[in-house]
Amino acid sequence: MCGITGIYSKVEISKIDERINRMNNSIQHRGPNASGVYLNKNIALGHRRLSIIDTRDVANQPMHSSNENWHIVFNGEIYNFEEIKSQLEYNFITSSDTEVILAAVQEKGIDWFIAQSNGMFSIALYNSKSGELFLIRDRLGIKPLYYFMDDEKVIFSSEIKAILSSGLVDAKFNEAAVDEYLANRYVRAPYTFFENIYQVKSGCYMHFNNDLSYKEDTYWDIPKEFNLSKDYDEEELLIAFEEEIKKAIEYRLIADVPLGTYLSGGVDSSLITAITAINKKDRINTYTIGFEELNEFSYAKLIVDKYKTNHHEILMEKEEYIDNWERLICFKDAPLGVPNEIPLAVMSSNLKEKITVVLSGEGADELMAGYGRIYRLPFEYENSSKEDNFYNTFLKKYEYVPREMRDALICSSKKYRIEFDTVLESEFSKRSNEENIFNYFHSYHVKGLLQRVDMTTMQTSVEARVPFLDHNLIEFAYKKIPFDLKLKWKDDSSKEKAKKLSAVEYSEKLDTPKYLLRKLSYKYLPKETIERLKVGFPVPLTEWFENLEELALDLLPRATWLKEGVVKNLIERSKTETRAGQILWMFINIELFRKNYFSKDWRW
Repeated sequence: MCGITGIYSKVEISKIDERINRMNNSIQHRGPNASGVYLNKNIALGHRRLSIIDTRDVANQPMHSSNENWHIVFNGEIYNFEEIKSQLEYNFITSSDTEVILAAVQEKGIDWFIAQSNGMFSIALYNSKSGELFLIRDRLGIKPLYYFMDDEKVIFSSEIKAILSSGLVDAKFNEAAVDEYLANRYVRAPYTFFENIYQVKSGCYMHFNNDLSYKEDTYWDIPKEFNLSKDYDEEELLIAFEEEIKKAIEYRLIADVPLGTYLSGGVDSSLITAITAINKKDRINTYTIGFEELNEFSYAKLIVDKYKTNHHEILMEKEEYIDNWERLICFKDAPLGVPNEIPLAVMSSNLKEKITVVLSGEGADELMAGYGRIYRLPFEYENSSKEDNFYNTFLKKYEYVPREMRDALICSSKKYRIEFDTVLESEFSKRSNEENIFNYFHSYHVKGLLQRVDMTTMQTSVEARVPFLDHNLIEFAYKKIPFDLKLKWKDDSSKEKAKKLSAVEYSEKLDTPKYLLRKLSYKYLPKETIERLKVGFPVPLTEWFENLEELALDLLPRATWLKEGVVKNLIERSKTETRAGQILWMFINIELFRKNYFSKDWRW
């Protein structure tokens, strides 16, 4: 796990060596173990290394192919690199996955390598013979990759701060991102909070020629097949599902450094912990964080007692939360998206004392319909008067700050809303509503969670791995597991009763979200863990509303993206919303972010 940087230009760049080194230094936290640079005419590749596989210096990057045509900087892990390696004739000098990428590309090409790979990655590959540059991002967008482009150059990195640190790019606040963020908690690709700085899309690679002409290739997308069958063998599927989950977790245990797990006490992290503990000879380290007002320590302890883990329980104070808030925005290069990013970052800083790799449960809810109230919307819609189309019905339930509230309070552009609505409304009309929700959560929702997990871990030089987002596991779940085994009614009478109720009233009472995952979990976990109601990762923001109100009154009157004179109205309206604390927290986040990035000149 690492950080990558690069400058690719068709004109001579002054001080290019100093610029790439400053870019590298700005993301030192992503890779404290080594720093390297490759320079050749108008290309500069930079790398910061966090050593995970083959920790020797010989495996440092940038790395070069044996024929000296290919040059790579790579952030991530290729979990099946040994399997790919066995299909190559290359004369290897390291035991790293980085060299396997180079060998595969040299012998069989980029497309062959990508098709074979199982992993999380952002890769820059430069061919010094042809002058071509390739920027490649993994299928789900687990690892970040940003770029700036104008008529003369492309500048890219794992983090936006490195692009700005090149001294070649102005930091311009993208007001159109405000509406996006308030709706989704992050800005959907390819956009960012910076004008002219973009995300490489997940499942894509960009192919640049030395005249800066380029094309974007999509090599993977959410499966088109979606299983709605009523005819299936539940026991047979359970066995196959267990094998896929075990394989996904076991791949992510490959490391030459100490490894552990997050353990919230919920089903997802508990199952990962159980299978990890079974596979590792030594006691594994597990970590839970909470507040005096809200925590799940007792549920985590059930798993700790069963699997004898070396457990670390972290209690966080309100003052510590507020003290870390602005600091973490400066690591993320964006407003924080979820209140629990701060405790996750504090927990990651604690676990760095003992481990370098941590397994996390992101993706389980998206895989198996864990958000029951949202995933039941198709059923609710079918039994309603259908006053609106399903896409608009979904958005009213899904978006974090309601559209009506955003329209009343903010004055910034809504062009991204219009763009995504046009595409998604058309796509929703072509698929079943059940499939629409799964597709949306994998295409968009989970990307915000992945930005969270990357920042919270990499700010303290820890690598997070997310087995529930293994692409083979996702493909299996879409094609093989029927919807009825993801979100299952308790019985036929429950389904009938639910027709007269809203999903908020019956979710987890008349049905079972993540049914097949829970059924599998009985083999590994105590029933108290499996049968508890879903609570997410609680942060007591509403209890801290007075502190948020004070911050809002200090910061928000200066917000150019807010309509004039609406701050007090925002505070009052936030108090009436079910997410009162979080809504006000999000508005404050934007101004804290803006204050830190757009009040200085980055050029030099």
